[in-house]
Amino acid sequence: MFDLPMVVTQALANRQDLFMALIDRAGRLLWANQTFASYSKLSIEELLGQKFFHILSPNSQNLPQQTYIREQLIKGESFKFEFAYHRDDHSTQSWLLMDGQPIRNSEVIISQYSLLATDITLRKQAEVDLKEAKSLSEQINQELEVRVQERTSALIQEKEKAEQALKQLQQMQMQLIQTEKMSALGNLVSGVAHEINNPVGFLAGNLQPARDYVQDLFSLIDLYQDKYSTFDPDIYAKIETIDLEYLREDLPKLISSMKEGVNRLQDISTSLRIFSRTDSDRPISFNIHEGLDSTLLILKHRLKANEIRPEIEVVKDYGDLPLIECYAGQLNQVFMNLLANAIDALEESNQKQGWSFEDIKANPNQIGVRTKLSEDQQQVLIHISDNGPGMMPDVKECIFEHSFTTKAVGKGTGLGLAIARQIIVEKHGGNLYCCSEPGEGAEFIIELPIG
Repeated sequence: MFDLPMVVTQALANRQDLFMALIDRAGRLLWANQTFASYSKLSIEELLGQKFFHILSPNSQNLPQQTYIREQLIKGESFKFEFAYHRDDHSTQSWLLMDGQPIRNSEVIISQYSLLATDITLRKQAEVDLKEAKSLSEQINQELEVRVQERTSALIQEKEKAEQALKQLQQMQMQLIQTEKMSALGNLVSGVAHEINNPVGFLAGNLQPARDYVQDLFSLIDLYQDKYSTFDPDIYAKIETIDLEYLREDLPKLISSMKEGVNRLQDISTSLRIFSRTDSDRPISFNIHEGLDSTLLILKHRLKANEIRPEIEVVKDYGDLPLIECYAGQLNQVFMNLLANAIDALEESNQKQGWSFEDIKANPNQIGVRTKLSEDQQQVLIHISDNGPGMMPDVKECIFEHSFTTKAVGKGTGLGLAIARQIIVEKHGGNLYCCSEPGEGAEFIIELPIG
């Protein structure tokens, strides 16, 4: 048996909750209490001479700790380290803080170290509890964040759905407004065409008989002159007054002019009926050029010269196009919108630049209408352009938006181009886009599939 060191009392040595030992500077055990021996599963005699840190921390994972203890022993300085163990009567893990203090002799030479371990299980448990609490808190925060994100995402989706529903409602409202406007215009134009057609038909049917009747009268006059060479003075005076020879020459020309006028009225009536035709529930075969010409005819009064500008020139360049399947009435509405906008752009440009009649005459206002097939022969391309002021980039980006307009209050609805694009894209599976640069005019291009 070993003598109990003087620094350790019998009461302390017998405490089962204290690890106590003496070591030399090499870390070899010189003395240990029973608690220490019980931990190691060795007798006190078997412990003596062994390196204490091999007994307390046998695992290779504690090599850094062992290196630290050796360095402190060599320096003759104190050291502390923590280690875990299981008591015989407890299955739970306990923690000790081992405190090694050097023992100096009278010559102040360090020959031994005292080891005393204190229980830090509560502190360790508190650290574990704190870590678990932090982990739980982080988990709760993550769950809350996920729920907040899910709720936020749900709210965003609901908001987007509401905005989409509102947008669709606005589009439907604008479509209804535009449809009513064009329906009213179509009914008006159709009615005018019908009213024109009746008297025009009457005139056209009677002009040729009138020409024949006139020729019969002239023949009768000729016959009368041949039979009665001597005229009554009153008859002769009347012939001189009415200038019979001039009437004989000019009256047929007058009737021919009337026939040309009637033909023109018939063309106008036909164009009005083409423009105002009611769409069926499915596409029909349609001649694009007839639609363009009928629209230009309806806008003829806006193209003509007036007191402030000369006539707006329309330059047509029609390609060889097949009939296409489309909603003709709606397509004519698109043509009307684009051509009317081109006229508006030219007139506004003239006004802003302060051009006089002679200025515009020297730089004529022009609208180009060009048609052709695409390179793959699968699409009809319709170009409607003007030589007006063009558009700024920010304006060009917004022209197809609903309720956007550059016109003054009371002059524009902001519905035209948005509805026009919708008709082309959604109803016909085509495309409508704009090419424009400031000072270079504007060109709208319609792409329509042939099949």
